[in-house]
Amino acid sequence: MFEKIKIGVAPTKRAFLSMEEAQRQKERFMAVIRSVKPDKVELVVLDEVCENGIAFRESDVAPAVAKLTGVDALFIPHCDYGEELVISAIAAALNVPTLLWGARDERPNIPGARGRDTQCGMFSCSKVLMRYGVKFSYIYNCETESEEFRSGFETFVRVASVMKTLKSLRVAKIGARPAGFGSVISDEVKLLSDLGILTVPIAPVQVADLAKKLVADGDSDFTAYYAEVASRIDFSSLPEENAKNTAALVVALKKFLEKNNCAAGAVECWSAFGALLKAMPCLAVGELADMGTPLSCETDVNGAVTLAILKAVALGEESPFFADLTIRHPGNDNAELLWHCGPFPYSLKDPDCAARMEGGNETWRLKKGDITIFRFDDLNDQFYLFSGEGRAVDGPETTGTYVWFEADDWKRWEEKLIFGPYIHHVGGVYGKYRRALQEAARYIKGAVFESPDIHSHTGPTGPTLLT
Repeated sequence: MFEKIKIGVAPTKRAFLSMEEAQRQKERFMAVIRSVKPDKVELVVLDEVCENGIAFRESDVAPAVAKLTGVDALFIPHCDYGEELVISAIAAALNVPTLLWGARDERPNIPGARGRDTQCGMFSCSKVLMRYGVKFSYIYNCETESEEFRSGFETFVRVASVMKTLKSLRVAKIGARPAGFGSVISDEVKLLSDLGILTVPIAPVQVADLAKKLVADGDSDFTAYYAEVASRIDFSSLPEENAKNTAALVVALKKFLEKNNCAAGAVECWSAFGALLKAMPCLAVGELADMGTPLSCETDVNGAVTLAILKAVALGEESPFFADLTIRHPGNDNAELLWHCGPFPYSLKDPDCAARMEGGNETWRLKKGDITIFRFDDLNDQFYLFSGEGRAVDGPETTGTYVWFEADDWKRWEEKLIFGPYIHHVGGVYGKYRRALQEAARYIKGAVFESPDIHSHTGPTGPTLLT
């Protein structure tokens, strides 16, 4: 289940400007934001603690903070010029991702009629927010019923989802990294001290022992799952013992992840479970992503964080997949093979492609569609986030699970990735989320954001527009 994102809504107005007009503006923007991902978002409003639910007096600060404590993010819509000291004090007390916006004024002031001066007030508010040390996002001063406002608010929802996920993330570390894989070394101390991300060690031998027990006991969870998965994936190439162990490993890993309250994991795959269980965990990596708990291969802890962020930015609506950057397309200079031996989620399979197990690994290609590529990594006491967008295209068949990914200019991508600091592992998710990932970087302590289409990072400094 995807836990709803709580967004506090703290509208503001200038004390001497029209309350009637402020209410009219509030009704308009509330109608829009209530329609944005209502199954994923819970709006927390000030109607019970401030006059008409609008914060504009110093006496509004304490009750507003009390009502909004516990929200994952804050939205500050300006009904007019607003009261920057009041609203900034609320934002500073909450210390959560904050979004600033106000509707475009319909007309300038005329004799006998004062306008709202909304944009003017937002310039003032942004300065005071900075004085308070509040990091904030911003949507252009635009019309309330515009796509610009709607898409900007939805992008902020995705940013809030990422930060909510990172705030309490526990990553299962199932075994040690394979020998020779120096590229997956991560700074677990910095993950914990700077981001609060805790790695939880789990011994592969314990998981393997549980999988064996599930098979031997005819466990009901295992038998039900084995029947279900065998109805959609062809296991005929595997001996029955291997097939059952492969399915049991999915159930065993799921139980360990739930027991340890882990939302993602990094698994020592081919170097551990083949010897312990005569089964590969590739199926488990893909299946658990579809069950809501993505796993990275080769004990890549930063890869697991990558997948957790992708699941969050997609609001759990598409499963992320974990891929190697392998070879360039033989006939398309801008396409690259995203491949792994067989851990991609079944939900992403091309509907025209059969699903089967070969040598303990899944085998199928992924569906067509827009794809966002992302990698979270670290080097020399610095976090780095890379993201770009492209699409799935046709290409030669190959082994394992794969998709041919076309970018606008692969050489530019390759250069960014080589000079990194990134590795051969990336996460992918269907949809276009580069903008939201760029904005999320602002709120990640010590983060540098990079993309093939920008020349420098904009995450932790300077406003990035949510449009």
